[in-house]
Amino acid sequence: MWNEIIDNNDITKFMNNFYCFHDSCIKELKYLSGAYVDEDLSMYPINDRRILKVIIQRQFEDTSMIELEFEGLRYLKLFPIDNKYTCEILDSTIILKNDCIYWCDCGGLSETDLENYDGTIICASKLRWRAIDKCMGQKEFYLSLV
Repeated sequence: MWNEIIDNNDITKFMNNFYCFHDSCIKELKYLSGAYVDEDLSMYPINDRRILKVIIQRQFEDTSMIELEFEGLRYLKLFPIDNKYTCEILDSTIILKNDCIYWCDCGGLSETDLENYDGTIICASKLRWRAIDKCMGQKEFYLSLV
């Protein structure tokens, strides 16, 4: 079941329920642009979907895996930490601003921090989420659906 994040009350409940993604990691991403090349090699070159799906796994027994779906993706700034460091998320931020929703892999950020933030940030028109059961571990979630 999908749950939409529409307003600041939804953000507060969601972030409190998942402890602001403490002890979590981004496991995988899937992007759907809407563009494609058909079997006859004709191209539909329009990015009319722009959906980013993000799988996050957490070190919590209750809802250990979450799928975030960002619709109307404006941008993704993926900044994985150097492989000499760990990549766990200790805290995160969700901000509504100018008809956009922002998710950042760091807590305590404000609207003024968004432009200069050096970590991972996702900006889209909409955000919804759902819990994923019994899919923990290394196996790729989206490949298991095929």
